Amino acid sequence: MRIALVNPVTRRSQGYHTIGSFLPQLGLQVLARLVPAGHQVDLIDEVFGTEATAGLLSAGHYDLVGLTGYSSGATRAYELAAVCRRNGIKTVMGGPHASACQEEAAPHFDSIAVGECDEIWPQIVRDADADRLQPRYEGRLSDLAELGLGGAAQTLQPVNGQYDVSAIQTSRGCPVGCEYCSVTQFNGPKIRRRAIADILDEWNRTPRKFIFMVDDNFFGIGPRHAEEAKELLRAIIRQGRKRLWFSQTTINMGDDPEGLRLAYQAGCRGMLVGFETFNEESLKSYHKGINRVNVARYQELVNGFHKAGISVFGGFIIGSDEDTPRTVADTAIQAVKLGLDIIQITNLTPLPGTKMYERFKAEGRLLATNYPEDWERYTFTETVYHPARMTAQELDEAIYELRYAAAKQNWVLKRALRTLYRTRSLTTTLFVLGMNRGWKRMAKIQAPVDAQRYGLHPPSSPRMAQVVDSFRMHLRSAVVSPT
Repeated sequence: MRIALVNPVTRRSQGYHTIGSFLPQLGLQVLARLVPAGHQVDLIDEVFGTEATAGLLSAGHYDLVGLTGYSSGATRAYELAAVCRRNGIKTVMGGPHASACQEEAAPHFDSIAVGECDEIWPQIVRDADADRLQPRYEGRLSDLAELGLGGAAQTLQPVNGQYDVSAIQTSRGCPVGCEYCSVTQFNGPKIRRRAIADILDEWNRTPRKFIFMVDDNFFGIGPRHAEEAKELLRAIIRQGRKRLWFSQTTINMGDDPEGLRLAYQAGCRGMLVGFETFNEESLKSYHKGINRVNVARYQELVNGFHKAGISVFGGFIIGSDEDTPRTVADTAIQAVKLGLDIIQITNLTPLPGTKMYERFKAEGRLLATNYPEDWERYTFTETVYHPARMTAQELDEAIYELRYAAAKQNWVLKRALRTLYRTRSLTTTLFVLGMNRGWKRMAKIQAPVDAQRYGLHPPSSPRMAQVVDSFRMHLRSAVVSPT
């Protein structure tokens, strides 16, 4: 059979996945590696654009098309499934959205795959080849080390573009269980690690020199998790080819000098840390316990990363029941004061399959419910529910104002110089420079879209002027006198 594996994306906003580098859709590369011998596999990834996909599927003589997808890409996935159906191509959809919204997704496809698909995917391919595809398959949370799972077809590139970094996963699962996050629901609360020998083999074979280590929680939350991570880092230092990389972790890693030192020696130059908010009540409502007990130590822990030479990519979410429109600017200013090298501020988004989605649904607070069309609005750049202390429009406008300020100000080089001062690492500084150039490029692209959507005119907004002035002042002071 000829098989196409497709990553559909929303057309509504500039995605975070394209701001700096084109990041691989690792799940599809993992499935491609698991296809039984004798079948041809192509990747089609719409991070490179949506215009060519329908034509590629129609002209590709494919026998089976597998689609993954987050909720924001579900609308597009259903459209592509219709294209395949018109051309007599069998389709199957997996991923977080298909697992969370099975009844909605099932009519659009010949089959849906629920949960992790590593163990069931070869059987799906065999069944499709024998024309006995089942309407539903259910995976399980596999023992990655014992079964040798989780590795990806690193050299397989999409037919419609080329990734410029590699992605590797060393573990799955997250024990934190944030109310807004689907990771624990989809991948489980236990951190399941791959065998170190398997990781090293993939690490050394990947052709790219920069790697996104896509673990949702690289360091974990306790001593046992930390020691497992450090064991991997020691192995990379001893046996791994020289690579630079970044990953995602919890704030407690800043309290482990040994782990940070090993991470830097192994090539780590940045960690995405979900700070989410500076408000303890918001952290409580998010069920973000590990941050709540450390919020008073944010500065100390950030300093720990910097002392080791590692930059901090701070993620923040606006829209809790404690937030107001002013929270957006206040969060940005506090994040700059904290010394974060890269800052990401997004709209709180209740994704299907999460505790938050079910709570907001029960409370009648969801406003984007014209499914499946409205799934394209679940992008983390638009408010799709009714906030408690402001309107959805007010939250969207406040974040737009920050985006406008980021697009207009000359802050990228200043931020990089501050990173160099704090970390004393040129390679870390270059990583931060590249990422922030990407954020500014995204802001320039997205701000006009938001202006048209909300009918805004920047010079007429007093609050916007305040945001711009505050942002300029704190960026200047951060470079002149870093703490």
